[in-house]
Amino acid sequence: MSRQLRDQIGRFGVWRGAWQTTADIAVHLEHFGYGTLWLGGSPDGQLDLADELLGVTGRLTVGTSIVNIWKDDAATVARSFERLSQRHDGRFVLGIGAGHREATQEYVKPYEALAAYVDRLLELQVPADRLMLAALGPKVLALARDRSGGALPYLITPEHTRQAREILGPVPVLAPEHKVVIDTDRERALQLGRRRVRNPYLGLVNYTSNLSRLGFADDDLAGDGSDRLIDALVAHGSAQQVAGQVSAHFAAGADHVAVQLLTETDTDPVPGYGELANALGLVA
Repeated sequence: MSRQLRDQIGRFGVWRGAWQTTADIAVHLEHFGYGTLWLGGSPDGQLDLADELLGVTGRLTVGTSIVNIWKDDAATVARSFERLSQRHDGRFVLGIGAGHREATQEYVKPYEALAAYVDRLLELQVPADRLMLAALGPKVLALARDRSGGALPYLITPEHTRQAREILGPVPVLAPEHKVVIDTDRERALQLGRRRVRNPYLGLVNYTSNLSRLGFADDDLAGDGSDRLIDALVAHGSAQQVAGQVSAHFAAGADHVAVQLLTETDTDPVPGYGELANALGLVA
């Protein structure tokens, strides 16, 4: 089951906010050889953007990372999944998650709500091997292991990947996200990475709790975040150096890494994706 999913998503993908993603970017990512484009930021459960991106590409897998369970009901998402599966030869992967208590008024018993949502999707014929869960802690990782194709951890380190693989076992797909800045100026790279980590993630308790479990102290998580924290969460340097840093997840047990390229607001990201693809050894 998960071998097929693993082969489909490829070794490297790109995580990008849905609001930042265009058809042109998707076409370039496919050309560069990335296996999957993951749409972040709680894309709408109608999945219209995923439909559009699949329509302009021929090989690229598109996944959600993630659809928020509080935003759209399971029946709506299941219907959207079926539509995309029929139109696009199974090139869509549905990632779901429980979001953040700070952003969702209905956020009550998130584990129970997520488990019930998974059950409902499976009842509605969403195949388990096309479903992945945003998972950080042991309980949700176990849920991903037992009732889905795998896990999509976000804002983590290779040490988390190692721990997650121990919980998941050998079969489920493990596809962590990792932020990257292609810039050999360390201070400038840390400044850019820190802006992205600080807001919003250092204000969200599910992420700070997970980082605490990984050994980061209160001082690391306070204010704008310590250099130690940003170094761990944001790979930076030349494209070759970045490629080496994100590849540490494979030694820790990952099947796939979703790189989130950070650039200044007015910078076209496409050249950076191309440079990184070359360093990662991707083949168009």
